[in-house]
Formats: sequence, structure tokens, C-alpha cells
Amino acid sequence: MSNKRTAIVLGGSGSVGAALLRELFRDDGFDAVITLSRRSLPESVAMARAAGRALTEKLVPDMTPASLAAATLEAAREVEGDVEGFSVLGIGAGTAKLTLEQHRAVDVALNEAFARALRDSGKVRHLAFMSAAGADPTAKAGGGGAAGMSRYNRVKGESEDAVRANGPAVVSVFRPAMIIGSRHTPWLLEQVLPLFSFATPAKYKSIGVDQIAKAMIATAKHHPATSATYHYPEMMALIASAQR
Repeated sequence: MSNKRTAIVLGGSGSVGAALLRELFRDDGFDAVITLSRRSLPESVAMARAAGRALTEKLVPDMTPASLAAATLEAAREVEGDVEGFSVLGIGAGTAKLTLEQHRAVDVALNEAFARALRDSGKVRHLAFMSAAGADPTAKAGGGGAAGMSRYNRVKGESEDAVRANGPAVVSVFRPAMIIGSRHTPWLLEQVLPLFSFATPAKYKSIGVDQIAKAMIATAKHHPATSATYHYPEMMALIASAQR
């Protein structure tokens, strides 16, 4: 890999997205960051300025698969050096109120368009992609669509399949369970559930937004040879390895 490295990020407006951008601005392994979003992200602009890092905001007001793909291609082709893809895009709350197709329109269609454009740019070999614990494309599509429910898991599984099938050569999929620090995680759950971590299966342990970000960055800086899926234990191992 060359000494110049640029991160191109989809989903920077969410809680994990903000943590990811913050960690990227702190990391000396990245010279610049490009964000793809509907509107400007003032907090990200302020973070970049404070860190003395280059940030390019690629605005896509009409966030359709076609317009996102075009903006992604344009952004990637304008960059010199290595380009690393990151997507933390997903509907964070209110999925229970959506139809299956409305949920798919964001989590599946937009992520697929982004991944395909990264591949088609010819400049991106690796994509770090955030999904969710329990993702399963074969889960039942009926019932409620709230986080953790069958329909939610199905959409997340479908998004993983779409990104792997159409994205760069290597896709690292991150599957957090309950996310500490997310604006969508109830405060009481954040306080109580970690107390029962001793009885929680390892892959379903709660994890902080900053930890997810650090694990994703670790794979981007040290490309795995093949696509893989990372739950809590693997994410913590990535963080520990990067700190050595």
C-alpha cells in the first residue's frame, strides 16, 4: 500500500459514524476523509479542523442508489493513493414503523450501490461494513421490524449478501450487538446489560461506538486476505492487535 491513504465513509451522521470519523481524524494512517451524505455534517467539519485533517463532504441530496453510486465513483476516482471504504449506514431507529421494502431501500439498496461503485472505481480493494448481530438473510420476513426481530435480521442479512456479492474483493462485516454510546440505545439498557456480561454469549456482548470504529479501522489498515465476519470477540482482538 502507498503512504497516502484516504477513507471514504457512508453513514457518517449516525452515532457509530461520528465515532468512526473521530477515530479516522486521530489516526496518522489516514491523510484525508471523504464523507457521502445528504447534507453537511458540521460536527465532522469541526473535528477535522481541530485535528488538522483534510475532509471533503460529498453531498448527495437525492440519496437514491443511482445518485449515490455516481457520487461514490466520482469521489473515489478523484483521489490519489489508496482508498479505503467504510459503511456504517443503516436505519438506526424506527424500523418497526417501516415496511420491509422501506427498510430494504436504505439498508440493502444504498449499501449495495455504494459497494458496487467502490468496486467499479478500480481503486478500492477493501470495504469495512457494519451490519448487526443476528443478521440472517433466511430469517422470516413477516412480523415486526424492530431491531433484533426476525424481519430486521433478514434485512441486515440481505444487506451483507448484497455488499459481498457486488463490492470490493474483500469485505469485512462487523456485527455488533447492543451498541453503547448510540443515541438509539436506551440509557437504562446501557447501564444494566453490561452488569450481566458474564452470562452473555461472547458474540452478543455490548460494545462501544468507539470500539466498533477502532476495529473497522484496524482491518482497513491491515487488509485481511479474505472476507470475514467479526462479532464482539473478533472486534476486541482487532483492537488489541492494533495497539501492539
